[in-house]
Amino acid sequence: MEKKKEGNAEKFFKEFGKKVDLFVVELNDANDRLKKDFEGKFEDLKKTGETLKKEVKNKERWKEVEIALKKAGEELNTAFTAAFKKQAAKAKKETKTKAKKETKTKAKKTGK
Repeated sequence: MEKKKEGNAEKFFKEFGKKVDLFVVELNDANDRLKKDFEGKFEDLKKTGETLKKEVKNKERWKEVEIALKKAGEELNTAFTAAFKKQAAKAKKETKTKAKKETKTKAKKTGK
């Protein structure tokens, strides 16, 4: 009876060892894939960094961008001002109209 139990334990550890070996192989494969991915992304970042350095050196280009952004900001400001002016004028007119109606209603109730 004891020989059978020992055989089961040995079989279990043998199977367990095989699974651990497969797991280690899979980990190594995943590690290699990740290294390749990171190396590729690192190279992309280096290229992008070089491109940015070249663009920063071109000051005229950045001046054009700054001027265009300022112009866009001014136009946006003008648009907001116009939109809110119309809304403010409309709200003011509605408030005056309501006030006149309330005054007339009160006058009728008091008999004046």
